[in-house]
Amino acid sequence: MAATQSFTPCALITGAGQGIGRGIALALAADGYDIVANDIVADPTNTAKGLYEVKARVEAFGRRCLPVQADISKPADQQKLVDAAVAEFGGIDMLVNNAGVAPKVRTDILETTEESYDRLMTINLRGPFFLTQKVARQMLKQQGSGAGGQGSGSAASSPAPSPRTPTPVIVFISSISAYVSSTGRPEYCISKAGVSMSAMLYADRLARDGICVYEIRPGIIATDMTAVVKEKYDKMIADGLLPQPRWGTPEDIGKAVVGLAKGYLAYSTGQVIEVGGGFGIRRL
Repeated sequence: MAATQSFTPCALITGAGQGIGRGIALALAADGYDIVANDIVADPTNTAKGLYEVKARVEAFGRRCLPVQADISKPADQQKLVDAAVAEFGGIDMLVNNAGVAPKVRTDILETTEESYDRLMTINLRGPFFLTQKVARQMLKQQGSGAGGQGSGSAASSPAPSPRTPTPVIVFISSISAYVSSTGRPEYCISKAGVSMSAMLYADRLARDGICVYEIRPGIIATDMTAVVKEKYDKMIADGLLPQPRWGTPEDIGKAVVGLAKGYLAYSTGQVIEVGGGFGIRRL
């Protein structure tokens, strides 16, 4: 009897050089995934921070890591990511849309500039929407389902079995700002609300093809992005903002992504998982 060929799934993670993306990459590597680690900066000489630090950490888990410099707001770079993943690992089994930016300057909504608005929409919303479109088409090819044929999910037929396992998964990392008003950074809130709807739309469309799509909403997470407001949130947490009175960590988000990768919510596509210390609980 021929030996069964081992299979290692591949996860493509945007914004993987630091913060939440780094936490997700390391958590998935520890769980057995090879990693395509994307960021807008990739400096092979910097092994202390960034994609090549992540690469070393992933390889310490015995997994492979392909760092890819790409700007997800650019269509050509989106395709570059897909092509690099396929060339190196033969396909993509998980996409984590994590990359995103905050406004360069927080301003009142009455002072928000068109330039800042357009920058956040392009990177935070348009980028992951069209990268997901490209990755979803690749996942369908891997299943032999084509690139979106109308009959692929009809009641009379199930998606063709994929030679790759496990079930393909797509994750959008949004924010509690998707539903909480912050008038000092309205363009960020609007972009994350759009990410939330993108996750719902893709979950609806891809369910028939056996691809699960989820939204993870981080709360107040300790990263470089939130470091500028640390004092503000330290006080709010101390004053009872969160039922679980601490900052979240990138590792908290990574654990949630691993649970989705393992298929623990395989019959719950389209669901929102908030990782925010109970922030969303309505309390008196």
